[in-house]
Amino acid sequence: MSEAAAANGSPSPAPTPEVPATELAQLALEDEPKVSFSDQFKAFSKFGDSKSDGKLITLSQSDKWMKQAKVIDKKITTTDTGIHFKKFKAMKISLSDYNKFLDDLAKTKKVELSEIKQKLAGCGAPGVVSVSAGKAAAAVDRLTDTSKYTGSHKERFDASGKGKGIAGRRNVVDGSGYVSGYQHKDTYDNAH
Repeated sequence: MSEAAAANGSPSPAPTPEVPATELAQLALEDEPKVSFSDQFKAFSKFGDSKSDGKLITLSQSDKWMKQAKVIDKKITTTDTGIHFKKFKAMKISLSDYNKFLDDLAKTKKVELSEIKQKLAGCGAPGVVSVSAGKAAAAVDRLTDTSKYTGSHKERFDASGKGKGIAGRRNVVDGSGYVSGYQHKDTYDNAH
């Protein structure tokens, strides 16, 4: 008991047991998941919403959870989850309503409820599971290859691909008296 609490005669509040996300991740990596379904519900209901207290979950949070747990596949889609979630006519639903939502979804899609709950409990802490950075690199390489540029863009770079600067962007006036593109420049005196 703190000194201020002892002076007032009121006991200090007991700390509430919070399971941190890193501990959830460690527990989820073990063979037998020790993280309960309700702990995962609380973690995913806070995911992406700093103001959430962990008691209500939105449809988007639920979909993220189901995608991470690989519940959403060819049999169960985000459209299905949206239809069943909207039956509650609320933007956020509680754990008890979420259990009803899962039960309704499982019955409609002919999937075992226990299988869905097991996947949801054992999927790990909320977060980005896989990151793919391979597709963009090839596109960027193709778009920045100056040897493939055509038209006026081709004139902005030299043979090595280095930019010419202002000379590559501005039409420099010749001042010779010939029109641009004339190929027989300075040949008049030789012919006459």
